[in-house]
Amino acid sequence: MLCVIVRVVYRGAMGTPRVAPGGFRELGPVNFVFARGAARTIGVDDAHIFSTLGRAKGLFRGWLHFSSRLMPFGVLPRKDSEMVIIRVAHLRKCDYELDHHRRLGRRAGITADEFDRILEGPDAGWGDRERAILRAVDELVETKDVSDIAWQALSRHLDDRKLIGLTLLVGQYDSLATTIHTLRIQRDTRS
Repeated sequence: MLCVIVRVVYRGAMGTPRVAPGGFRELGPVNFVFARGAARTIGVDDAHIFSTLGRAKGLFRGWLHFSSRLMPFGVLPRKDSEMVIIRVAHLRKCDYELDHHRRLGRRAGITADEFDRILEGPDAGWGDRERAILRAVDELVETKDVSDIAWQALSRHLDDRKLIGLTLLVGQYDSLATTIHTLRIQRDTRS
């Protein structure tokens, strides 16, 4: 008997959404207004992440509060936060997040060359600080931990508050990539 196992990697635009984006009735007035405003701000027809997760009502608002405390109102400088998010999205093959954070990263000062080097990883010609951050991200995503050597390198550049913030930020975007993949949230289309 021949047994074949096929592994399909979901990259963000494949398949039918498992939970469809909601409208006014599914989101409720607060989540609907937020989702529509976010779509307008982003310049897309529908910000699928918000119109899908918004269906969870109060849970969505709690998630938004938590997420916003990590980015854009987190303890890391905005450019560092974007570097972390882009690296997590790349490692998790989450094109939805890469789409958004290419634009947000540019606003935070990440050049096209830096974006490409973030995708390449910690050994793509970075200084000690950026290399330490990217190496910690890689280890957190791949092993769910940071080695003592990588932690020491990171600790030379970040205080305890920022070390905690970085760890939570990586976990948040790793979890978000899982959610996007599992729910089959479709990539947004520009208006």
